[in-house]
Amino acid sequence: MSTKTFTVPHAHADIDASGIATLTMQDAGALNILSTPVIDGLREALACLRDDDSVRVLVLRGASDRAFVAGADIAEMAALDEHKAQRFISNLRDLCNAVRHFPVPVIARIPGWCLGGGLEFALACDLRISADHAQFGMPEVKVGIPSVIHAALMPQLIGAANSAWMLLTGELIDARRALDWGLVNAAVPQADLDAAVRKLAEGFAALGPAALRQQKKLLRRWETMSVDEAIEDSVAEFGAAFNTGEPQKFMNAFLESKRRAKA
Repeated sequence: MSTKTFTVPHAHADIDASGIATLTMQDAGALNILSTPVIDGLREALACLRDDDSVRVLVLRGASDRAFVAGADIAEMAALDEHKAQRFISNLRDLCNAVRHFPVPVIARIPGWCLGGGLEFALACDLRISADHAQFGMPEVKVGIPSVIHAALMPQLIGAANSAWMLLTGELIDARRALDWGLVNAAVPQADLDAAVRKLAEGFAALGPAALRQQKKLLRRWETMSVDEAIEDSVAEFGAAFNTGEPQKFMNAFLESKRRAKA
């Protein structure tokens, strides 16, 4: 049951009692297309959710189950010139960055098409759960533009060869190949999608919120560090965790459960 809800243009958010937040794109068409008004609404909603300490995990989804997001608005982009194009893509970059740097884990719920700017949006999430009939692609080259911004995350995620194939050919891959390549974390029957997303979200909600936020922060920091730097950087974070009380709470509960099992 929702304990908090709010709506802004093109986005609705609810947060349940366990801290699971769901952000739903609205009024974006049957394929959840990212136009400038939709991007602006999502950015506004994310800014509100970011400041809410009760949020422990965020699920992103579209109102329509035909797609997660089937791309950016081609009708809008067709009318752009160089400067307007830079503004448009900068706005989409900022939306994806708001997700990538969101302080808690973000799960993309992918029921169908996930294309172009929509796949970049999904790549900015920490985890991607899809229906087993979903289709993925970066078809920008087929409409005269390169794949940019968070497409840059693909080589590290799925490898250089697979990324080159997707970005240069613009061809689609199905959910099974996306899972094999590591583009998605799970691909389940459509009927099981909500249960799979919910189970994952509930797992995050049961963890210590401070530790989870620390781990998300470390993951982002490590991306810009050498391995040696990342190892050294984590020492202080480990110590700081003991100021939150969560290690004592969870470790003592674990020890108590072991004692009870032996009794």
